[in-house]
Amino acid sequence: MSRTFSGASAVAKTGVGLALAPALTPDGVADRPSFFHGFATHPAVFAQGLLTLADVTATRYFQYTPSNLRDPVLTAHGDRLRAECFSACNGVYARLDLLGSGFDGGDIGHGTTNVDVNPTMRSALAKVRRAELLHVDIGDDGLRVATPDSHAHERPVEMPDRWIRALGNVAQMHRPAVSAFSLDRRQTRAFLGSLPHATAAAQRGWLVPDRTGARLSPRPVPGGVYVNGLHRLAAAKRMLVHATGLTAYALGVGESPSVVEIDLPGARLSFGLTEEPWRGFSGEGSLLEALASPTVLDDADLVSALLAFEPIIDVARLSRDAALAPARTEGALAVLASSGRVGWDAHDESWFHRELPDDPARVRKDNPRLVAARALVDASAVSASDGAWTVANPSGGVYRASLGPTGGVDGSRCTCTWYMSHGTARGPCKHVLAAYLTCGGSIEENND
Repeated sequence: MSRTFSGASAVAKTGVGLALAPALTPDGVADRPSFFHGFATHPAVFAQGLLTLADVTATRYFQYTPSNLRDPVLTAHGDRLRAECFSACNGVYARLDLLGSGFDGGDIGHGTTNVDVNPTMRSALAKVRRAELLHVDIGDDGLRVATPDSHAHERPVEMPDRWIRALGNVAQMHRPAVSAFSLDRRQTRAFLGSLPHATAAAQRGWLVPDRTGARLSPRPVPGGVYVNGLHRLAAAKRMLVHATGLTAYALGVGESPSVVEIDLPGARLSFGLTEEPWRGFSGEGSLLEALASPTVLDDADLVSALLAFEPIIDVARLSRDAALAPARTEGALAVLASSGRVGWDAHDESWFHRELPDDPARVRKDNPRLVAARALVDASAVSASDGAWTVANPSGGVYRASLGPTGGVDGSRCTCTWYMSHGTARGPCKHVLAAYLTCGGSIEENND
């Protein structure tokens, strides 16, 4: 099979989301290039893994309500396939990494598509047995699966627009992930078996390992991982008989988002949870500081041209190739993340590339606080005042903002209502951003 590249995909805008256009292959434009066709080495893991993602995206965990969404994003990286989705409430991110060892008799190419796992596909996947032959075909034509007794085909569907915003935020939020503890096979299966149903009331606390698996502690415990809403992991119960281990990642100190990663034969299944069940990834504002740099959009154009569906992006090499300082390269990747074009893998501690339609206007459209901050700067509403900044809203009100110790938004403060309500947990307020823009940002211009 010739390798396919959807790097030239154009944006197709609709009323509710984005669709991928025909892709560019080494032999020219192809309407239906195939990213992968071959057999799954662990058929039941592949089938149950996709069903797990379908369960997640079909569930609204905050004030439980079923949904008709079942459309994971599928990306082929040359050495693995990734399937990603968000819950209907946008507070759970799930990703299935299907590694090269999970496939046989096929060549994994490069490309991204978005499909709907509807009842027909669900029925076909649910019937797949451990030792049964399962043939898989993924490409711009969608997803096809076939066994000796059945087959199913799902065509690409539009990606919900808010998923694009959420993909960027989840990438930035998962970057600080630190492995807190791991469970062995026995502990993992015991823990998955004990998970509450998706309709259960939210349980909060610090997840810690014990002899029989893992439990929630009501108080902070060294090495524990904060989880608010253990029921949001309920879909993982599908993988109980396949699980071989589990790693829990902390994303910060105290009450913070978290990541739980389950090891499977030839695959990994990850769940990212927001700090609170009612909070969605699409509104977190985690990219605002990086997007505020005056050179970041031009840097992103340059870095984008150098990406090639890497499963693990080498930032140092990318910086050398782009002749940019590492901090500016990271800022450029943040811009690309805001368009869903790169993600973050906590296991590999690295960015990875997915090809979604390029939409330069998205940075402005999806970040109204940044737009408002730039308007304040343009209106000369920001002035230095006793080591801090005074920001006058044109519509009325004067606020005092201060940046963090390093000149960034970490540790910043403001007297506005947004800061009083959220602090910096959902990104900086427009007044702090305006102060940050006024002093030129904190991204270094050198190449050290």
